Amino acid sequence: MIETRLLSTDELLSSIVSKVTEIRVREHEMMQEIAELERRGAASELGYKDLPQVLRHAVRWDLRTAKRWIDNAALLANEITPTGSELAPVLPLTAEAVAEGALSIDHVAVVAEIMKTVPAEHEARVVGYARDFEPHTVRTLGAKLAYSLFQDDPEPRDPEPAPPPGNQHLMQWKNGRLEIRAKLDKVSGAKYEALLDPLAKPRPTTADEGPDLRSREEREGDALAELVDLMLRADQLPEHGGEPVTLTLTMPYEDLANQVGHATLDNGDRVPVEQVRELACNAGIIPMVLGGAGQPLNVGRKTRTFPAAIRRTLVTRDRGCAFPGCGRPPRQCDAHHIRHWANGGDTSVDNAVLLCRHHHTLIHQSEWDVKLVTGIPTFYAPAWLDPGSTRNEVRDGT
Repeated sequence: MIETRLLSTDELLSSIVSKVTEIRVREHEMMQEIAELERRGAASELGYKDLPQVLRHAVRWDLRTAKRWIDNAALLANEITPTGSELAPVLPLTAEAVAEGALSIDHVAVVAEIMKTVPAEHEARVVGYARDFEPHTVRTLGAKLAYSLFQDDPEPRDPEPAPPPGNQHLMQWKNGRLEIRAKLDKVSGAKYEALLDPLAKPRPTTADEGPDLRSREEREGDALAELVDLMLRADQLPEHGGEPVTLTLTMPYEDLANQVGHATLDNGDRVPVEQVRELACNAGIIPMVLGGAGQPLNVGRKTRTFPAAIRRTLVTRDRGCAFPGCGRPPRQCDAHHIRHWANGGDTSVDNAVLLCRHHHTLIHQSEWDVKLVTGIPTFYAPAWLDPGSTRNEVRDGT
């Protein structure tokens, strides 16, 4: 290694420029790999909700950083069509400049931001700005370019006022998802808003997960799902067919035991087996297990869900979601059977842990595991997070 004190100022600066260029080239290579992870659905393969969550655990990025890398990778990587054809990147000239080591990841984000406001044929000009200036100046020059292109356009017309909404509600299943549209009067709308708002607040920033990066639409969608869960746990529910509202999951016993196949909902839709165990933890959902001839072998009861006394004990012990660094309050948590009820697990304090909706899904669908060690919920990370050890023990606050 050359002693830096022996180098001239020009030599030092030249060395820095060379190393930064090398770093940017490696960043481009890494973004290609991130894009490939996203393309092959690595998050689902590992049991995670999305790729930012995987990268948070794999390289200890906060979610905002992980999302930024993934978004930029999508702009620079070649796209693969369903037929296997390879298409140019969304920003091909930007991708070339990054591959050369001329642009940083911050430059890419600014160029992408500008290209949303100007026609695609101006990418070369914007990339030229990025080659010559730091991101802040590039953003300023991009704003001036957009203004110069559209300053003579007519002012946009105000949209026609929408008719006042009435109480209307439409549900429609599309591609395995329920689409909901509703119009409520002022009073009903205000009540709905008051119910949803507390559940839709961003999750608190934590050292492990960082800030909540969900969009407002995502937060409100998750809040509606939590509201459904809260209603299913309520003591007083409307009746349907003479019984309190419930949802039945029907599945052959062999499939449940071997964790293959799917369960069938009341409306005939199918639920993959990896979701069945998570759903069976929830109140208001009754699992029906079928024997070899299709006859009911075991029908779960709402009493299999945790009664108030046990839940109060769990709240006292776990104080909310027990997953390390989470901190979601008890009212937004489910009681999770550590040993599943289908495997003989009992409904007791010693076989339960409080988990929020997000981490409940993670435990059921990934290689994360949880056990009680001397009465304390202890979480074990997937082996791929620490290939050198058997299981990586993680306790809250460590």
